[in-house]
Amino acid sequence: MINWVQGIFAPSYNEIKIMETINDTNISNIIKASLKTSYTYADYRDLVTDLVGRESTTGNDKSEDMVEYTKLNDKRMKRWDKTIKLTEDSITRLSNFKGKVTWIVITESWCGDAAHVVPAIAKLAEQSDTISLKLVLRDTNEDLMNQFLTNGGKSIPKLIMVDNETGEVLDTFGPRPVAATKLVADYKAAHGILTPEFKEDLQGWYNKDKGQSTMEDLLTMLGV
Repeated sequence: MINWVQGIFAPSYNEIKIMETINDTNISNIIKASLKTSYTYADYRDLVTDLVGRESTTGNDKSEDMVEYTKLNDKRMKRWDKTIKLTEDSITRLSNFKGKVTWIVITESWCGDAAHVVPAIAKLAEQSDTISLKLVLRDTNEDLMNQFLTNGGKSIPKLIMVDNETGEVLDTFGPRPVAATKLVADYKAAHGILTPEFKEDLQGWYNKDKGQSTMEDLLTMLGV
């Protein structure tokens, strides 16, 4: 049986939804296939920087807009790679995690949320000897993405936590930390759509948060 949490929409990570219609063996095979084309975080960063130099982007849509988003996100990730810090409390809590897991993150270079969230994920994984981080691209791993939809949509970034010993999917997170998701949900409820002005405000929220909400949500997911 696979335990699922619709991370960003759940009030807590303890409220787990059991998806009985999913075939465990099928998901296991899909995950194994996706890992064959996965990137380490360092390799993913190199890929994005290389794409910027070639005026290109990941994903099926190679439009000018997507290329510009990738350029912007490369700058954002460079900044976060240098500035995101773990608190002493976070380091202590992470050291209490005794499991051995792989975090598979579905992402794309043009994704605005991913530019803020993925560096925070990487910073936390880097601090742990028992968490392996692998990144896969959404548009070239459609089978995997379709197993981990958020409210029926292919929202990214999406983190899938897999137990290294059993191969079981233990949990999921994404595409945004809980606090950011509430901002989005509240604004949609009030206005119906996400306006360009709100999207700018959301970027401002990420800048002020400095990855702390993402790391807090992940530590909670780990049970520490």
